Formats: sequence, structure tokens, C-alpha cells
Amino acid sequence: MDKPSVSPTPLSDLLAVIAERAGSLRCMEVAAIAKDAAQISPIRAILESALVNEIDFLRELARHFNIAWYEPNTSSLPSTELSLPARLALRYHLIPVGMEQEGALQLASYDPFDYLARSAVRQALERPVRFVLSSKKFILSQLRERYGVGADTFEQLLETMDADSGEKEHEVNILDGDDPEASVMKFVNQIMREALNERATDIHVEPLGTDLRIRYRVDGVLRETPVPPQIMLLKDSVVSRLKIMANLDIAERRIPQDGRISLELAGQPIDVRVATIPSVNGETVSLRLLGQEIFDFARLGVNTQLESDLRELLALPNGIVLLTGPTGCGKSTSLYTFLASLNTKDRRIVTIEDPVEHKLSGVIQIAIKPEIGLTFASALRSVLRGDPNVIMVGEMRDYETAETAIRAALTGHLVFSTLHTNDSVGGITRLVDMGVEPFLVGSAVRAFIAQRLLRRLCPSCKAPDHLAADVFQEFGVPENSSIFKPVGCEACGNSGYQGRIAIYEMCRVTSALQNLIQHKAPASELKNLAITEGMRLLRENGWERVKEGITSVAEVLRVTTSETKA
Repeated sequence: MDKPSVSPTPLSDLLAVIAERAGSLRCMEVAAIAKDAAQISPIRAILESALVNEIDFLRELARHFNIAWYEPNTSSLPSTELSLPARLALRYHLIPVGMEQEGALQLASYDPFDYLARSAVRQALERPVRFVLSSKKFILSQLRERYGVGADTFEQLLETMDADSGEKEHEVNILDGDDPEASVMKFVNQIMREALNERATDIHVEPLGTDLRIRYRVDGVLRETPVPPQIMLLKDSVVSRLKIMANLDIAERRIPQDGRISLELAGQPIDVRVATIPSVNGETVSLRLLGQEIFDFARLGVNTQLESDLRELLALPNGIVLLTGPTGCGKSTSLYTFLASLNTKDRRIVTIEDPVEHKLSGVIQIAIKPEIGLTFASALRSVLRGDPNVIMVGEMRDYETAETAIRAALTGHLVFSTLHTNDSVGGITRLVDMGVEPFLVGSAVRAFIAQRLLRRLCPSCKAPDHLAADVFQEFGVPENSSIFKPVGCEACGNSGYQGRIAIYEMCRVTSALQNLIQHKAPASELKNLAITEGMRLLRENGWERVKEGITSVAEVLRVTTSETKA
């Protein structure tokens, strides 16, 4: 009599058991996910579902299948001399971590069931290979640091070049053939795609003589992104590709050029502003990434009282509202938010910008062109003849623009603009220094609003911060406040921050302040009066965000200058 056959345990059920041993409380869901992804990668599907603790699950998996576990630490990081072709490493998420005595190369993976990876590696390498398990977070971070963005594309491009040419500075011409051009295009696309995935607002491509540096600006801070070691071979090709995409003259390398690129990511249009600058090491390219933004007060993150004060200003029939602050502090975003809230069918809104960053439906937007005489001042004079209700001037750069804007405010128009000053009261002295009469400043301007952007703490990894009592007293924060500090995790790119929030300092031009302005009082006296009348300094607004657990003490100190009520 035949013995009854024993059915093997399905892989999905086995992975659910392993997840249970690793401490997961949702094992049935793990089994369902593994079953659905059986033909692709059940391990990757389980890790992406966040139903298990990555380290605990993979450790238990290694123990069950008797696979060696690789535990990285700062004293035993894998040597960069251990190499694996980029196309294999990046496609199958593999990192060489060591060499065994018998000559076998140790490759770290987080998916022991990826048989395609094993087959591809054994066919490509002429040496024995032994797979070990490690965390997904470690492997992905090592891939980025070791190979850099676009490494697989770069490797394919190198294969099309003459390896025996012996030229150290061999440059790929993207116009020489289809394959190099396609590869460079793919490489540039990968750079942009990664920047968008990391929430970058700017990309900087900078030749440095012996290297090509690529940096992303994320939450207002520049981060250098790893690139393949031989990136200089593509220096001119990458720049030329970007210039072609922006419809610029690739033969002209002596003067700066400006252009735009239209992209699409996940169905959302992305507008890219391109600026090239010639340098001694070659052309640098800066790209500003502009998406289809939604402008509302919720995005600014202002509290109820401040929003009420801002809306009160926006309800004024005429006058000037000036936003002050350095470049990159979010002034344009605030101005667009103000205009969006005023954008109704019974208002004619006209903007004069350099350049137009975001397109607002229903708003007439003008981009200045100084080379043909269309400046802020000349455009503003023309706009005033077009019966506007609300005018936005991108920046008051000179006396002519400021004087024309003030005249517009005095004749019944609501005008918004910006100034580059460190604080709100500094806007008063800046206008007077331009040559505007003090009585006009006091009569036309309704408020000066200084602005800065604070980085938000990453909600996934922020931790309680413990400060000494004297520090709490110095910062004016109650000792029983729950404050937090940045830590860093995979979700925030190990920066500890994710996203930004605006803080404001609003100086209302009252009758008392008008009197001081007309008598040309010093800035310190103007500031003291504004504080007496209720103006809250930028740093005070920042401390409120600290007490709310939105940002850290260090971030407030970084963004705001030391302020006193002198």
C-alpha cells in the first residue's frame, strides 16, 4: 500500500510563520501579500507593505533557511575595491560585502528567492559567489553611495566606447550616434527623476575640473548626490543634453542662457526653469523644478490668528503689502497664495514677474524682458492703463519701480511686492534709501511682512529633546514643553526633516509708526514701536513652532538671526 504523500508547505504560509516569529501581529495579511506576489518577489512585497519589522523579519528568515546574516557597522563596512557590474547590482539590489578564503565573493541581498539574480550573477562572474542576507535599508544606501545616480546607464554607455583608445579625457559626443545619445538622455532623465522623488526644488550640475558634481536642494539645503566615478566622461554631453531639452544654443558656451523644459511625472506636469552659467571649468547648469502647486493658507501652515491678520490685509481696497526676506525664503509662494485667495470673477489681477514661476488660472501674468525695454517699471506703467484691481510686482529693485508702485497704491490699487531685507522694519529704511519720500512710505504701505522657511521634523523619526533649564529660559520656551529633535531615517533621507513651514513677522504701518517714518526715525526706534504695538518677531514665531513639535530649536536658530528689543 502506497504511503500518503505529504504536501509541502506553501511559501506564503511559511513566510507568515516566519513573520509571526519575528513579532508581526498581522500574519494572515503577510501570507496574502506573499501569495499575490509569488510570481514576482514575495519578500520585496512583504517589506514594502510595512507589516513586519524589516530587520527582525529578515534575521528570522536567515535563521530559518540557514543563510549567513551580514550585520554592517562603521568598523566593517564593505571595501569599495569589491566590485560588481552596476547593471547587476542596481537591477537585483546586490552589494559585494566580502571575500572568503576560498575566493568566493560574498554578495548581500535581502531576497533569497530571487533566482534570476543568482543566475545572472553566476553567468556574469568568473568566480564562485556566496549570498548572504542583510537589511534592505543598508543595501539601498550602499547602492546609492557606491554606484551613484544613473550608474547602470553610464555603464552601458561606456561599453559603446573604445576601451582601448587610451585617452583619459575621452568625451562622448551625443550627436555622434543614436546609442550614446539615447544613453545620455536616459542618464539625464534618471537625474531628474531621482530629484523629483527626493522632493528637490533645484538641481545643480557643476563641473569642478576633475569631477562633475550634481547637487539637489531639498527643503532649502543642498545635498550632493553620488555619481559614477567616471562621470567626467559625460561632462559636456550632460550639459549639451540639458541645453537641447531647454531649446538653448549648444554651440554658445561663453554667455549665460535661460530656457525651460516641460516634464511629466506620474501624470503631473513639471515645469523646469534652466539657467546656464559659464565658468573656468565649463558650463554649470541650474534647474528649478516647478510643479503644479496648490496655493492656500493650509500649505503655508500659518496659525489661526496670523491667517486672520493676513486676510484682513487682503481685504483692504488699496495700499501696498511688501514681503521681505532673502532669496529662497518662500516670498513667491506667499504672494501666489495671496493672489489665489483674491482671484475672483469681480477682480482683475495682473502680475509682473521675472520670470513667471507658476501659472495662475484667471490671472494676467507678464514676464519682464529688459533686453527689449520691458522692465518692472515700464510694465507697471502700462498695466496701470489696463484697469487692474490687484497688481503684483515681483520685486522692487529701484526707485522708479518703487515710486510707480506707491503712486498706484495711492490711486486705489492693491499692490503686492517683495524687498530683499533681513527683517520687516528693514523694508522701511530700504525704501527710503531708494529715494522714496518718507511721507509716501507711511501713506502707501499697509504692512511689511518678513518671512522665513523652517524645515519640518520628520514625523517618522523625530525624538524628544532634553534641554537644560537655563536653555529653556533663554529661548523663552516653558520647561514643561514637549520639544523634539531630528534623528534621521530612510523616509527623510537621514536628514531628520521632511518638508517646510513658513514663519512670519508682520509690521503693520499704524498712525504712530507713520509719524516716526515721516520724521526719519532710526530703524531701532521703528522696531521698538512696532514691537510695542504687537509685532511678533520671526524667532518668537519660530519658538511657537518648536512648542508645537513641528520643528527643532536648532532649526529656528539656523534660520533666524539673533533679535533683541533694543
